[in-house]
Amino acid sequence: MSGDRVELTFCDKSIYETGILTSKNFPILKNNRLLKAAKGETPDKLPIWIMRQAGRYLPEFKELRKKHGFFEICQEPYLACNVTLMPIKRFDFDAAIIFCDILVIPQALKMIVEMGDKGPYFPEPLTLENIHKLDSEGAISRLDYVGKAITLTRHKLEGAVPLFGFSGAPWTLMAFMIEGGGSKTLSKAKKWLYAHKKESHNLLKLLTDVIIDYFVMQVEAGAQILQLFDTSAEYLNKSLYTIYGLPYLKRIREEVRDKLKKNNLEDVPIVLFAKGASFCLEDQAKLGYEILGVDWTVNIEEMKRDANVTYQGNLDPCALYAPKEDLERYVNDMIKKFGVHRYIVNLGHGIYPDMDIAAVQTFIDTVHNVKVI
Repeated sequence: MSGDRVELTFCDKSIYETGILTSKNFPILKNNRLLKAAKGETPDKLPIWIMRQAGRYLPEFKELRKKHGFFEICQEPYLACNVTLMPIKRFDFDAAIIFCDILVIPQALKMIVEMGDKGPYFPEPLTLENIHKLDSEGAISRLDYVGKAITLTRHKLEGAVPLFGFSGAPWTLMAFMIEGGGSKTLSKAKKWLYAHKKESHNLLKLLTDVIIDYFVMQVEAGAQILQLFDTSAEYLNKSLYTIYGLPYLKRIREEVRDKLKKNNLEDVPIVLFAKGASFCLEDQAKLGYEILGVDWTVNIEEMKRDANVTYQGNLDPCALYAPKEDLERYVNDMIKKFGVHRYIVNLGHGIYPDMDIAAVQTFIDTVHNVKVI
């Protein structure tokens, strides 16, 4: 099965009345390139998707945002479904990723998260004094809108491509919750790791428990592959990450696998994307994840690869600003370094809001023009 285009359609709120959210009788998958690469098999073409492909750079998403708030879209299944479909209708991507945000977990723990001009922020960041307010009881049920969006999107994709679910990793979520938003140093969050070790581990354990159940819920809803985003890993050195990162990442992979088996659900592949943590790629390969994402700072030619792991990445998002001929060369050079076996093409981080649509098309076409067999 390869990438025959399927005509996809958007939906409105009336679709809830059809009973579609309770049906798990999904259309047959037509394009399995990415899942084949995840298993170490050879697809007919190199699979490509890009982080943040559903959202901020798309004209149709910008129009939708004029009518609806960011978290409103996340929390309304038909809107999240439509945004997820936008890049699949426009481009020949080999996977869709559900439109959502990593900070829905803190929201489910009853923290307030708002979207400002410079991104999401917490009006009341997490402190030692208010940590007792976190409420994990019923957190997964408060995230049921994500499951509904996944189920609806699986149907509306018509089997065109597999669907990703995702979550933020424990340390990345902890950092956002304590900092209250973006930070150049994460000094407030890192202070906990040095000065409040017990409280740090308690918080990371709580987040890990929620993430495990959140992932299982997403697979039950229809997610065919998952990605764990540890985008704040770059703020830690290897010593700290060995203590506060890797053990919790290992627990997530192992316990998601165990719970899926217990619930008679398929053990779907999981991507671990620990941005800036190239200092421990070999350690990451031992955690049980089928796929490791690497950012654009990683020198692929010097990277020690595990033969049983598929790698994903790692074009510099800014390379998409380049002239067409230069971009084609950058992409081909990257593929030459990675090789075509056990490889999923992606950016080294998310696409930027001001990116030209034509550059995305060039990226995809260049990848799909590479001979695999």
